[in-house]
Parts: sequence; structure tokens; C-alpha cells
Amino acid sequence: MKRVSTLALAATMTIATPNSLAAQDGVPGPDEDPYIWLEEARSEEALDWVRAENNRTMAHMAQDPRFDELTADALAILDAEDRVPYVSIRKDGLYNFWQDKQNPKGVLRRTTLESYKTDDPEWETVLDIDALAAAEGKEWVYKGSTCLPPDQRMCMIALSDGGEDATIMREFDMTTKQFVEGGFVIEEKSQGGVQWLDEDTLLVGRDFGGETITESEYPFTTRMWKRGTPLSEAEEIFRGDKSDVWAGSGLIRDNEGTVHLRTAFRGISFHESINYVWHNGEWLELDMPKKANLGGIVDGQLTISTDVDWETQGQVFPADALISVDLEEFKRDPNGAKKTLVWAPAERQTKRGGGATANSAYMAILDNVVGKVLKLDYEDGEWVTTEVNLPDNATLSVSTTSSETDEIMFTSTDFLTPSTLWYSDGTGDPEVLKTSPSYFDAEGMEVEQFEATSKDGTKIPYFLVKPKGMEMDGTTPTLLYGYGGFQISQLPSYRSLTGKLWLENGGAFILANLRGGGEFGPGWHQTAIRENKQRTWDDFIAVGRDAIDRGITNAGQLGIQGGSQGGLLVGTAFTQAPELFDAAIVAIPLFDMLRYHLIGRGASWIGEYGDPRIPEQRAWIEGYSPYQKIVEGVDYPAPFLWASTADDRTHPAHARKGAAKLKELGQPYWYYEDMTGGHSGGVDNEQRAKLQALQMVYLMQRLMDDNESE
Repeated sequence: MKRVSTLALAATMTIATPNSLAAQDGVPGPDEDPYIWLEEARSEEALDWVRAENNRTMAHMAQDPRFDELTADALAILDAEDRVPYVSIRKDGLYNFWQDKQNPKGVLRRTTLESYKTDDPEWETVLDIDALAAAEGKEWVYKGSTCLPPDQRMCMIALSDGGEDATIMREFDMTTKQFVEGGFVIEEKSQGGVQWLDEDTLLVGRDFGGETITESEYPFTTRMWKRGTPLSEAEEIFRGDKSDVWAGSGLIRDNEGTVHLRTAFRGISFHESINYVWHNGEWLELDMPKKANLGGIVDGQLTISTDVDWETQGQVFPADALISVDLEEFKRDPNGAKKTLVWAPAERQTKRGGGATANSAYMAILDNVVGKVLKLDYEDGEWVTTEVNLPDNATLSVSTTSSETDEIMFTSTDFLTPSTLWYSDGTGDPEVLKTSPSYFDAEGMEVEQFEATSKDGTKIPYFLVKPKGMEMDGTTPTLLYGYGGFQISQLPSYRSLTGKLWLENGGAFILANLRGGGEFGPGWHQTAIRENKQRTWDDFIAVGRDAIDRGITNAGQLGIQGGSQGGLLVGTAFTQAPELFDAAIVAIPLFDMLRYHLIGRGASWIGEYGDPRIPEQRAWIEGYSPYQKIVEGVDYPAPFLWASTADDRTHPAHARKGAAKLKELGQPYWYYEDMTGGHSGGVDNEQRAKLQALQMVYLMQRLMDDNESE
């Protein structure tokens, strides 16, 4: 799911027991739902059920003669030594986190630019997660580091036990390559994060106990923690409200690490925030839309982005625009500082991230789902925009930037071209630095783009990856993938596992650009949320029908796949149009939407779906909630549901309950639960490879074997 917060308050505190098992406000309780006991993630009864389902699924899938080969193919790609080691640029070198068969949990390592440019860089290990886990008897998963600018020597390392979003944090010295004895340590796992104010001070947003987490179980307070003092005694510097999704305080620095602003926010819904700045000794609420965010500092200008039209100071800034104010003027008068347009989208354009070097800002955009990167400079009182010379008709991203210099790296990719890493020192066009090897044979494949017509007449684009010269006679096994939520775009990219395991074996692949995503900007998202969320499901079903009508495939050879919000998407599709599909991979899903606010981090997504405790909104949700839509007398396409025990975000209960209800009704289904991974599944490559093979065997049996598996 998309995560929005200055303090990265997107981890979770624990694998939570649902807030309440009883029926409330029209929400089903134990009397209405016999499978609520499966919401206890690690109860012995629930885990016994999981083991039995896993044994059943593995006994069937692993005996397929293709299983071992598919597992080996997937593992070879995941463990490949020649894949591009993507890096972040820091003052003391290029950092990379690397996992392979020798280091399944991974190593944090660094090298120099000169060495990185060679085919065989010399890497220096900074932190070995496998060794740390072995020494401490933990299933540590590395969750990143937060370092003190500008040197970034002192860092807070985040570690998760078994893949949960919840983390502990420890201070680490990148020069000595050791955890700091007597340093900052947070050993109680929690969602939340930290920022360095200076070498002896952290801003901390965590679960401090008592009334310090929201209904969504995110922090809503921030404390200023001084070195050598207990965290429990740290001064609280900002407090949101328990009714918020999350809240916290952060900092805005320039490229030299100087703190110019202390900021805060209250996330009043997943997509809306009230923003504040510390001004004249108090928190001043900023006069800006709730769907707008402060950015960074470039050339003495502070940037602001907005997802809605913003009328202010006698002008209207359109949705998705990038705006700036003079930093010093903003510091004097935050709400009165003059606002200037930096960039506004043309039709079917949208921005999608970027970065800043010492002297320039870079912004990646989509132009009709094709990537571009723009360089932005403030010169002589105005913004100058230059397009960066990168490949056409590709998905482009800013990979990493240096705040010390003008060094920057970009990535380019598409469905059939392995990812390429580009480098520039800021003085000329980017040059190819590294290219990922080919992991599947793309010579005999091609890509086409089509449009389906959704139920309300809206045109929905989708990409088809298929064998060259494929007969449009409706006989090609086809996998349709979608997401359609949280303003997250689904873009052409080199999908090595899909290519090797599915395309090479004769299948076709469709990627749908559904409303609810971000492919065409905030409006594409906002038109398909809450009371209009059904539009996302309609779009996906329309793409499936269009694929059949064009002769790409037929209902007996069309499968669908999606994870998280995409798992909900697949659940709605196979329950609303079961006749259209013959396979459905429902991965780490939301599924019981009448209780979703009580399970995992569900309450944080009320801004996307609505609140089932409110009758009017419950009516929207009940109209599509897959768990409630599984009923007797319907022939469903034998779905494959999978989840992760350690998933403290969407929670395994959703997939478990869906499988249990299908079983109760005598419907064919498959269920598998990764018992060590987090929201995305296995924590090491062997587990990931096995999970990929399970899904591919399922698809091949359903779509390529005339359903002989049943």
C-alpha cells in the first residue's frame, strides 16, 4: 500500500489481535462470522489450520513435474550475481543492500564510484545481517537506515524480526562498522521512525505506551530524545489526535544538512493531512490544501506539491502541480510567502517522484504512461525546465542523487528490455553505467497497447505482452495483472520472473492501468475511491472482457493476479464475474471489507474505501466485499489465496477467511501461507522462489492443462 508520512510512519507495531471481536455498528461479530478466530495471527488453533492447508497445497503442487524446475529458474534469477546492484550515493561511497545464496538475509556494503564502474566492483561489507541474526538467534530482516546529514556516518538501523513492518532501531557507526556502545537503542518493536536533529538528538515517533497510537495503530506523538537520557523521559514536541491515521514531526534540510524548518503533520485520512511549521515558538497551521505536501529545498526555494486545484493569492494552481516559495520569505511569513508555479501537468501527464542534487531538482513524469525526466533549476528569479536525454518509450526513474555534488543516477526499463542504470555528474547527458542481463528470451515477444471500455464508458488502457505473430484466435493462456488503488501506477517494466516462468512457457501477460491508480495523475485516483471504488473493479473486469473479445484468450484460459489492494481487486473480480476467469491468484489481500478496519492496519485506509461502521458507507463496501460475496450455488474459478503470517499490514486473516469460506461451501481452492515472511512474502530468496513456483504451477494447471488438476 502507498505510505505517506514525513517520519515514514508506515511500519506496524505488532501482529495485532483485532480491536474487537464483537459485532458493532453493523460490523459482523462471531455470531455472524464463524471464522473470526482466524484473525488471531499466531494462535495455535489458527496456525494448525495454516499448517494443514500448507501441507495440502504443497503435497499437490510439489508433485507436479514442473515445480522443481520452476523453483530452480526463479532462484537462479533471484540469486543472480550479475544483476544490477542498485546503490545510494553517500559522502563515503556508494551503498548497496545485497541478498544472494551466500547471504540470504543480506549484507549492507559499499564501494567507490571508480570500482562500481567496473564489471566486478570491490565491495566492503558494512553490516552482515546473516551474521547478526545468527549471533542473536533472531530472524532479522533489514528495514533500512536513517542517517545524520551531511556526513551520514551515524545511522539508526531498523531491524524487523521475521519480516514484520514493526521494527527495533539501533545506532550504528558506518565508519567503525559497529553498533554504537551505549548509543541510541529502541528495543521495543513498533511502527514509526526517527530523524536526526543533531548528533546527540533524535526526533522519535513510536508507540510510547498509553494514549500514543491511533486507531490505525500508528504513532501520533513525537518526542525529542537527547543522548544519554531514557526515551521514556524524552520531551514531547508534537501531538496529533487519536482519531488521526498518524501524526508526527520532522525536519527540512538543505543539501549541506542545515535544518531550516521544523514541520509537523496530522494525517486526518490516508490521503489528507493538516500541515504545520514551527514559527515564533509555536506550531502554525499552514494555509494549504489537505491534499498537498511540503517538499524540499532547491536553489533557496521550498517546493510544495498539490493533488487538488489550489486557489490562493489570486491564482489557481492545478492539481498535480509543483509550486515553490522563497525559503527565507517562507521562514518570515509561512502563509504569506509568494507562491510560484514550477510545473503543471498537460493532459494525461503526472509527476511520479524525483530527487535533488547539490544544485538541481529532478522530477520523473508520466506522459500517457511513457516516462520522462525533467531537470529543474531556479535561475535569475524563474524556473528553467530541461528534459533529460534518456531513452524514449520507456519507464524512467530517478534512482539516487548526491546532495554533495551534482551526481545522479537514473533507471530505464520496459517489458522486454532489461533495466539500465544511467549516470551523470551533472555536466553532460547521462551515460550507461550498468545494464541488467536478460533473464528470459524476449526475441520472440512483442508489446501492444489496447483500450477497454469500462461500464461507465471510460477508456481503460492496458498493455499486452505476447508471442510475436500470436494468432488472435482466443487460445492463448493469459495472465491479467492489476492494482488500481492509492494513486500507485502500474508501468511497463522488465518482469524477469514473469518472463522466465510464464512468457517463456507460452503464456501472454496483460498489465491494466485501472482507475484508482496514478497513471494519469490524482484525478485518475480520486475518481475511483470510497463510494466510487466499484469503478476500479469494473475497469478490471472490462479489460478481461476486452481481451476475450479481441481473441487474445478465452474464459477458460484467462487468469488474474494481484496483491494487497490488488488482492482485493482479484477477489472482487472473481466474485462479480466468475464466468470470465479460470484462475485467480489472490495475494496478501484485503478480503473481508466489513471488518477490514479491525484487522491489521485496515483503519488507516478508510480514506480509500470508506468506514463500514457508517451505514451509508457500509452499503458501498458490502456491495463488493469478496468475503461476503462468496455464496452457495456459484462456480468460482478455484482461486489460489496466499498470505504471510508476519504480515502486520493487511494481515493473513483476510486470505485465511476467504479460503475457509470456500472450503465450507465445497468450492475448490488452494491456500498457502508463508510462515516467516512479511507483507511481501518470504524473507529470503529460497522462500520467494518456492512461492513463485507454487503460483506458476497453479496457473499452468488451470490455464494450460485443460483443468486436469481437478
